[in-house]
Amino acid sequence: MSRPCKKRRVDCNPQTLSFKPCGGHGNSYEIVSLTLDELEAIRLADFDGLYQEHAAEKMKISRQTFGNIITAAHKKVADFLVNSKRLTIGGGSIEIDKCRFMCNACNHTWSISCTAERPSECPQCKSNDFYCSKNKDKDINFKKCWRIV
Repeated sequence: MSRPCKKRRVDCNPQTLSFKPCGGHGNSYEIVSLTLDELEAIRLADFDGLYQEHAAEKMKISRQTFGNIITAAHKKVADFLVNSKRLTIGGGSIEIDKCRFMCNACNHTWSISCTAERPSECPQCKSNDFYCSKNKDKDINFKKCWRIV
């Protein structure tokens, strides 16, 4: 019996969960499924340019496990592109990171799940002058850590 899969920390929250070649009809494409931890591995290694060891630390997994995940992810993305298949994103053994907010008015900080609806005001002082602490530039790149619902 194999050991249970350890949950991987995921920061990315994709805006789109399905891609398909243009010009086709409906759902007639074969599907390639990319898990959220595979997408996170691609984001960390290819988009952010992190070395595997540092990326593995961010996901709270071993470097060897990260290497296995990124290899599988690259193969799936290549299959999607080369063979004109439909790509879906979802699932996996993951732990979604929390979005941390800081209020400019009262310096209150709070966290909520990244899958929850974006707050409209600070829970302490009711100000709407707050930002996601992942984006120090006051929400200019807010979509990077927040899924628009």
